[in-house]
Amino acid sequence: MPEPLPFMPDLTVKPEVVPFFDEPTNTISYIVKDPASNACAVIDSVMDIDYAAGRITYDGADKIIAYIQERGWKLEWLIETHVHADHLSAAPYIQEELGGKLGIGENITVVQNTFGKIFNEGTEFHRDGSQFDRLFKDGDSYQIGTMTAHVLHSPGHTPACMTHIVGDAAFVGDTLFMPDGGSARADFPGGDARTLYRSIQRVLTLPSQTRLFMCHDYGPNGRDIQWETTVAEERDHNIHVGKGISEDEFVEMREARDATLAMPKLIIPSLQVNMRAGRLPPADESGKTFLKVPVNIL
Repeated sequence: MPEPLPFMPDLTVKPEVVPFFDEPTNTISYIVKDPASNACAVIDSVMDIDYAAGRITYDGADKIIAYIQERGWKLEWLIETHVHADHLSAAPYIQEELGGKLGIGENITVVQNTFGKIFNEGTEFHRDGSQFDRLFKDGDSYQIGTMTAHVLHSPGHTPACMTHIVGDAAFVGDTLFMPDGGSARADFPGGDARTLYRSIQRVLTLPSQTRLFMCHDYGPNGRDIQWETTVAEERDHNIHVGKGISEDEFVEMREARDATLAMPKLIIPSLQVNMRAGRLPPADESGKTFLKVPVNIL
């Protein structure tokens, strides 16, 4: 049986959810707005990178900033559901423009320890999560205006994965995909297919009408990009975990599938930036910033 939820979501609260799709990385970022005030949060923002040219831009983040400013909303939180391996976070850039606190799961320290070693960061790179304003534990809560957001630890894809539940909306990061997409890989350092299955089952103990919002969608079989479903739809139709698929069946499928997958194209810059809360590595003595490429390690 899944571990019980440490809170009871209030389904009478229905936040306004505004999606922003980033086509190069198939990432969906969200503004989550309190219907009873002008408060909002941003979840899983994207910083643009031309990796071949080594060029950083903020076109996607600027759209989010403009949307919030044009409506006179107040940004209170910037949330990272996990340390992403396929896109770079724009949270600090948005924070500089609009304020708000930056939060992630407390197991960011596990990720920082793992990849601090892989990227040979040295002692100047802090591995205590201090780059973030708040480190969430399972069952923690925080306020977005009048709304109470609850945090559910949902590891397996990464150790720091958290699902954020705000009223009748849950933001699952990479724990789940749309029903015809299944689930995310579990073969990154610190990932585990059995842990992922158990996390998914716990998320699916939320009330059946809970809206679920994905961090990624790849349009399986040529369908249009989608990002919203429900707990009921996932329980009944998810191709990896729905309709009573057992834990052992899932683990066998997930591990076999993961063995065939290539590394994400942006994993090297993404991890170096995202373990720093979306900040680039510090510049050298000449004022230039560099990203490292570990050879034969990942």
